[in-house]
Amino acid sequence: MSKLITISELSKKLNLIDKNNKKPLNHTLRFWEKEFKEIKPKIINKRRYYSIDQVEKIKIIKFLLKDKGMTIKGAKKVLNFNRNDLDVTVLDSLKAEYYKKDFKEKSKKILDKIKKLKNYGKKNSY
Repeated sequence: MSKLITISELSKKLNLIDKNNKKPLNHTLRFWEKEFKEIKPKIINKRRYYSIDQVEKIKIIKFLLKDKGMTIKGAKKVLNFNRNDLDVTVLDSLKAEYYKKDFKEKSKKILDKIKKLKNYGKKNSY
């Protein structure tokens, strides 16, 4: 069975956080759920849970809306078209750009962890 994450965990993972009170913007995900048929969380005891596949779809939707500045209508067209614009093999495609951005973010997190480990060793060694 694949791991499921809650709507709040997903909001945090996507950095959908209110800048003032630091609370997750769950309403954004609930809105997208109404707008995009691709988003179908499992609802257990009135709580939303997302699978890994759902998380990847939502990451692409967030990329199109927030990073590329597309409208919901435009993002729907790209997702429905799903051939040329999202073709990974075309280097300047949206999906290739999404994967580049995702790779850069993951690489930065790994480098930050390595720096922390290096600094941790320096602080404790005399």
